[in-house]
Amino acid sequence: MSNDLVVMDNAVINAAYELSVNEQRLILSAIAQIPKNEPVDAKHAYCITRDDFIRLGVHPDTVAREIRTASKDLMKKSLFIDTEVGELEFHWLSEVLRYDKNAEEKLKAKYPNPEDYNKYIQMLRAYNLIDSFAPLRNDDDNVVVRLVFNERIVPFLSELRKNFTQFSIEDVAGFSSSYSMRIYQTMMQFKSTGYRKIKLADLRYMLALGNKYKATKDLKVRVIQTAIDEINDKSPYTVKYEMIKTGRKFTHIELKFKKKTKDKAIKNALRNSNNVYMSTVEGLSDKQIGRIARNQQFI
Repeated sequence: MSNDLVVMDNAVINAAYELSVNEQRLILSAIAQIPKNEPVDAKHAYCITRDDFIRLGVHPDTVAREIRTASKDLMKKSLFIDTEVGELEFHWLSEVLRYDKNAEEKLKAKYPNPEDYNKYIQMLRAYNLIDSFAPLRNDDDNVVVRLVFNERIVPFLSELRKNFTQFSIEDVAGFSSSYSMRIYQTMMQFKSTGYRKIKLADLRYMLALGNKYKATKDLKVRVIQTAIDEINDKSPYTVKYEMIKTGRKFTHIELKFKKKTKDKAIKNALRNSNNVYMSTVEGLSDKQIGRIARNQQFI
């Protein structure tokens, strides 16, 4: 990824949707590629690579399959934005191309002669896939899928001047809970204050829980505590939460968070775990050390 920064309108941060961790990884990997403060073509395609997902904690042996599966499921998914005139629903994506790793060989067999090249190009143009020619010609099997966002969501992801949230995609590397992803994003919406108070009803709506975890104790254990533990363990922030009552009923959650200090504990843990890496650790930045700590397979 050439750019690790994810920028989204707050309407998307607060929208209701239910995505798996891998589906969220697809979305974030594509958003990180969108130019900042520049106009973008609503039909522009974003290529998701094996490296994109490996950096987010997916095992290299299964990464291609997980990307393909997530792209199929994501095509069916909608998000719901609460507007002044009602609830607006639209799909995340308008199209997905799943690359065939044997495509280059097949094309060479189908169009063996130089004079057949134009037929090949015409075929790509017919399906609006001319931009797919480059990765194929480069014999790059690192690219797994090519996504195009639904044109309705593009204004919520590009040329944002106000009411937006931004964070580094590295911050959520290694998250295994979709709830951690969403709650972390709601925290980043209030990064400047380090405090956010959310109605439990709004949290349920955002996470599209429906009838899941109707009892507050189940919501606390299965959703909130799970997310908070993972955020504290794998993100650059430490967060504490408190359930707030109105009368005799829990109605809100308060999140108080702050950025971690330089992670000397991680450096010491890495040094102590294996002296072979001592000289390497000394040469790493805090960001690189954090990535290693979140993704132990890199060691």
